[in-house]
Amino acid sequence: MANAHKRNLWLSLSPWAVLGSLAVLAPVVFFLASSSIKEDRENMTRLLVEKGAALIRSFEAGARTGMMGMGWGGTQLQRLLVETAKQPDILYLVVTDEKGYAVAHSDPEQIGEQYRDAVLAPKEVDTVQWHEVQINRGNFAFEVYKRFKPVKGMPWQGRMHRHGMMMRGPGFGRDSADRSLKSGRDGQNGAALYIFVGLDMSAMETARVEARRHTVAMSIGVLLIGLAVMVSLFLAQGYKLATRALAKVQAFSDQVVENLPMGLVATDENGRVAAFNQTAEAILGDSSYKILGEEAAGVLPPELWQLTERVAAKGTIVEEELDCQTIRGTGLPLRISAAGLHGEDNIFLGYVFIFRDLMEVRRLQQEVERTKRLASLGSLAAGVAHEIRNPLSSVKGFATYFRDKLKDNPQDRDTATTMIQEVERLDRVIGQLLEFARPSTLRIKQTRVADLVQHSLKLIDGDARAKGVAIKSEVPANLPDVLIDADRMSQVLLNLYLNSLQAIDAQGILEVKVARDETRKLTTVIVADNGGGIDAADQEHIFDPYFTTKPDGTGLGLAIVHKIIDAHQGTVKVKSKPGLGTTITLILPDAGGEQDHGQA
Repeated sequence: MANAHKRNLWLSLSPWAVLGSLAVLAPVVFFLASSSIKEDRENMTRLLVEKGAALIRSFEAGARTGMMGMGWGGTQLQRLLVETAKQPDILYLVVTDEKGYAVAHSDPEQIGEQYRDAVLAPKEVDTVQWHEVQINRGNFAFEVYKRFKPVKGMPWQGRMHRHGMMMRGPGFGRDSADRSLKSGRDGQNGAALYIFVGLDMSAMETARVEARRHTVAMSIGVLLIGLAVMVSLFLAQGYKLATRALAKVQAFSDQVVENLPMGLVATDENGRVAAFNQTAEAILGDSSYKILGEEAAGVLPPELWQLTERVAAKGTIVEEELDCQTIRGTGLPLRISAAGLHGEDNIFLGYVFIFRDLMEVRRLQQEVERTKRLASLGSLAAGVAHEIRNPLSSVKGFATYFRDKLKDNPQDRDTATTMIQEVERLDRVIGQLLEFARPSTLRIKQTRVADLVQHSLKLIDGDARAKGVAIKSEVPANLPDVLIDADRMSQVLLNLYLNSLQAIDAQGILEVKVARDETRKLTTVIVADNGGGIDAADQEHIFDPYFTTKPDGTGLGLAIVHKIIDAHQGTVKVKSKPGLGTTITLILPDAGGEQDHGQA
């Protein structure tokens, strides 16, 4: 993963970034290289000038010493000039008059020849001057020159004339010497002489080329280093941005996984749990800090882990609905999707399981089936009740007739009275059946829940005292009004109270609590008793019509309760354990206004 990240980082480096770096660095490196080459050239030039000036000074000192102390003439000075020119890197030494004729030369053959075409102005050469001259094709000499003053106030030609030492050599006769002697002049001291030193530039050129090569190499090195630094900065910045983006993506993905409304479990390539989100904790009933890092086969439900065999065999996603045994020891219906994770080069990374709890889905399916069944049963019951009620009226009429006619016969009269009572009971059952089958029409209005509950408790107060049952109520007086059908809600509460009283033995307790959740706009009514409770097998059927465990019950009371609460778009929850009592919770949302509501 790290290598792939680095490769992607290099590939993400834009060519424009490299070109931009070169555009910034190239002028700087070129300027530095040019400055270095120029500085090297100036240093070389300065060294040659200083060397030439030192030679001129030493020659002047030697000439001055020989002429003043030893009485040298032109021959000795010519010899001194020749010997001096034999030093390394010296190409020639020339002394000329002001017209450019050589009066002394390191090459005696050139004495008397014109060395310079132009006359040098004295003011220009009082100090050391220099230039480069071409001595033959392709070869240059570095020439240093200035005025030549071997004896202050005494020109060289005058001294040679007085000593009678005339220069001799090819091309230099007496006429030339005389011309040199007579042509020289010095504004104060007689004739003006000039000395030229030609220095070999090959070493300088070699050093210059080597310095240039070194400078170019250094410049290329600096350019490459600078480019590397710039690219490194771009890469560092890109790495920083990529790391920051990766951290954001990681945080985002962690949040998504953690808050996913479905359970998610992932394992690594070694079969250990690597991810376990909150929903998985809630569904499987275990905590992530115990699960993470453990062997998945040992901590996950066996039914879930066995799906890995099918994933490995099929190589695709496997989806199943399974009843899994969780840590709570209960069979939990789950919808599971399992798949294998693979990275680059199809490297196996582990398994991932996504699942959701189907308990609520199955409950809703059962509720839908129950609603359909009740709707069909209600339609049938309505038709049957209508057909039965008319014959019952006739039976009751005949029974009343016979009771009145046989009033003198107590046995027959009692029989007729019993018939009348049974017909009336059957008529009540039919009335309840019609009540259940008929669509509910709610008359919603603002109702004080506290007053409604207290009024309904008064209606059963006598029955509770007769049975020795204590009634406890927690109904806040400041509860806000809610929109409900007060008559229908009283019917619901009375049914629940009567069922509790029938389930409670003597000296039992009936509790009624009311609470309000303003955030969710819900009103909760709880009716609890400490009676015999309801078996777990019966709890799924207590709201079905005609289901009852009481010998004289009709089985319609709780069915009507459920029907009325449904009409209010509320919820009924039952919690009961045999021998410990039953708690029924009614959750009522706020209705939309004062209007009639029909049950669908």
